[in-house]
Amino acid sequence: MQALDFPGCDQLIAMIDRAVSSDCQHQTTDCIRNGLAELIRTRAVTLPACVQEPVTDHYARRELYRCEKSGYSVVAMTWGPGQGTPVHDHSGVWCVEGVWQGQLEITQYALRDQDGDRVRFEAVGTQIAGVGSAGSLIPPHEYHAIRNPSADAVAISLHIYKQALTCCSMFQPEGDGWYRKAPRPLGLDEAA
Repeated sequence: MQALDFPGCDQLIAMIDRAVSSDCQHQTTDCIRNGLAELIRTRAVTLPACVQEPVTDHYARRELYRCEKSGYSVVAMTWGPGQGTPVHDHSGVWCVEGVWQGQLEITQYALRDQDGDRVRFEAVGTQIAGVGSAGSLIPPHEYHAIRNPSADAVAISLHIYKQALTCCSMFQPEGDGWYRKAPRPLGLDEAA
């Protein structure tokens, strides 16, 4: 895939390329997280206009770039007011997420027990992340939920995945901290 043409995309891609040259996923995600936070804070990159448009019935996922050599993927997510995800994982794929616009509420979960496709989670922390904040998920610490807490503002986040994330597991609550695991394919919304 060719990168969408937007101001600063070359700088963003060069930063990620440098980071993924490491064999250590902790070092890679640290470098991407710090670099992404800096690019957001300095406004060195301007995301394409298409990411400003929310989708009515779900948060939008728009792939901006996929590196053929290294396999990583850059996805912009647009969160309409109140939109969010259930508890989910990233199918064992590391990810760095940065808030580009607005605020996101991010709740981390710890896996406490498993019985077939049922799992028991405990919420271990919730934070409101604002513009310029960035975090990383490295399996097995990948269980989380994200939502736009605003009643009237759109939020935008940028996600860099080790590889294209085409499916994940969603977890629906059943009570007493138990959730039912269900695989879910992930689609992309139009980016151009």
